[in-house]
Amino acid sequence: MSDAKREQARKRAYERRIYPPAQNEGRSANMRAIRRADTKPEVALRSQLHRLGYRFRKDYRIDLGDLKVRPDIVFTARKVAVFVDGCFWHVCPQHGREPTVNEWYWAPKLRRNMERDRQVNNALREAGWRVVRLWEHEPLASAVEAVVAALQGEEITKPDGTSASGDTVAAPDPESEPAPS
Repeated sequence: MSDAKREQARKRAYERRIYPPAQNEGRSANMRAIRRADTKPEVALRSQLHRLGYRFRKDYRIDLGDLKVRPDIVFTARKVAVFVDGCFWHVCPQHGREPTVNEWYWAPKLRRNMERDRQVNNALREAGWRVVRLWEHEPLASAVEAVVAALQGEEITKPDGTSASGDTVAAPDPESEPAPS
């Protein structure tokens, strides 16, 4: 698509309020540079898993009837789907924040993302898949540990007391006595 056609399409979309106009060219360039796949945290996780000898597919489409899903990392034989979620786009409880500009556009979009994540998790689980959801800010070591645990069929508990499968799990009480070995 030529630049002129792209600009015309943008103008029509702005007029119809499909999405807001960019505040400036710098912001527009920033938004265009955001990747859907192959983000830095995702590439780092894939590299580490590969170094450990795990083989997988990246950005592999899974058809679940009406729902089509593209996890970031897929272990097809073991039916494990791994998502590395961005804090802004998936509303991280630690780093996510309410948009302050064009909230009429962003707030519903982010809510739809969260709802879609829940639908995808449920559909994958119903189809017999294990789902691992990781935040982009998680340390690489704990992310690898969560994926390896899922591959081995173990419960996936992260250090913050949540489950990598999206469910809240009771965090160990730091005051309690360690279990006898």
